[in-house]
Amino acid sequence: MPQPALTDPLEIGAVAVPNRVALAPLAGIGNWFVRLQAKRHGAGLAFSEMVSSFAVHHRNEKTMSELLRIDPEERDGGPVAVQLFGQDPEVMRSAAATVAELGADLIDLNMGCPVPKVCRTGAGAALLADPDRAVAIARAAREGSGLPVTVKLRSGRRAGQDDGCALAQRLVDEAGVSAIGFHPRSAQVHHKGTPDYELAARLVERLPVPVILSGGLRTPQAVRAAYAQTGAAAVMLARGTLGNPWLFDEVLGTREGGPAAWEILDELDWVIDRAAEHLGPVRAARYLRKFYPWYLERLHACRQVQAAFQQTMSLDEARALMDGLRAVPAAA
Repeated sequence: MPQPALTDPLEIGAVAVPNRVALAPLAGIGNWFVRLQAKRHGAGLAFSEMVSSFAVHHRNEKTMSELLRIDPEERDGGPVAVQLFGQDPEVMRSAAATVAELGADLIDLNMGCPVPKVCRTGAGAALLADPDRAVAIARAAREGSGLPVTVKLRSGRRAGQDDGCALAQRLVDEAGVSAIGFHPRSAQVHHKGTPDYELAARLVERLPVPVILSGGLRTPQAVRAAYAQTGAAAVMLARGTLGNPWLFDEVLGTREGGPAAWEILDELDWVIDRAAEHLGPVRAARYLRKFYPWYLERLHACRQVQAAFQQTMSLDEARALMDGLRAVPAAA
């Protein structure tokens, strides 16, 4: 059978996805308007940033009102997946039930995060070393939510290990997981080194459920090559989309080439408006300092311009700087 085109629809459990290009979970970034942005540019599926199952279980106010917010416009482009992390099956059961009640279409479980503060709790990539617990957590999420469950995995804990593949098989066979998001780098190397796409291809051959490929997918050419090499069911774009949502358009063939300067500034203006809606103007002014560099780098902004944006105390100051860039684009 020929591999489907990235523009073809996909089914994850009973959930229909309009194409095979997704926004990956982006820790501390993937809120509702970042997911909506991905949908505006063609993504068929968007995953939330990882959310603590304990915070959901205990109804933490910020978690419930901000991290679990789903905007109605998100659904226009396809389903919404909320990623949870945690090490306690019963807490995960409760959290997954709550997320389902709030309108998620899919539950995604993080079993690949390499960050020490997550792993020390027994969550994230630490679950690669505790497959029995990992299976119990995934089963609890599926039973608690009644939704299809996907799991994001690394290839292994350390370079050269492939325990993530063995865990993926158990998650499908024993926990009824509907898809695996696979990043073929070890937790040890984080985002360094070349992803092992040959290992991903072997996992694709073994599993009866969709494998969604992640890792190293920063250009349309890299995405298409890795998709063809691995035979994956879909791709999951992550860091390559930061400040560059046009990557979705390019991968899906709805545009050729990157954005013009005015498009970048218009997109940043949209992001500013949405951040203000999400957090209020005062908090948004601080929050957006991590967003500005992604867009300014695409404008080839000099260090002085970059620094000026980092020193802004309000959204009005940021917009004034943007007006200056619009007036004299070459000065960027």
